[in-house]
Amino acid sequence: MNKKESRLRRARKTRAKLAELKAVRLAVFRSNCHIYAQIISGCGSKVLASASTLETDMRARMPNGGNKAAAAEVGKLIAERAKAAGIETVAFDRAGFLYHGRVKTLAEAAREGGLKF
Repeated sequence: MNKKESRLRRARKTRAKLAELKAVRLAVFRSNCHIYAQIISGCGSKVLASASTLETDMRARMPNGGNKAAAAEVGKLIAERAKAAGIETVAFDRAGFLYHGRVKTLAEAAREGGLKF
């Protein structure tokens, strides 16, 4: 089993539980160069809000999207967009990534922005 398969195996359990609860989830994906966050509806078929380091205004402010500062900015931005969409409570889906580093920074910034999870 390689690194990606191990991560997806860890993510499968969490996603199954969140689908069972029909919870709105904050899904995070981390690559070497960027970080992405989406708020997905309880049924899992609709993206309600999204933010990433690939957006043009984010790239202008943060030339390097693969660090903790960029993750904090994405966390604040996703919290703002969620509040604009009327969402206050989400379930955190870290997609099998360890709750450490950029994933942890994004989660803390989203909490500071007003999201509850």
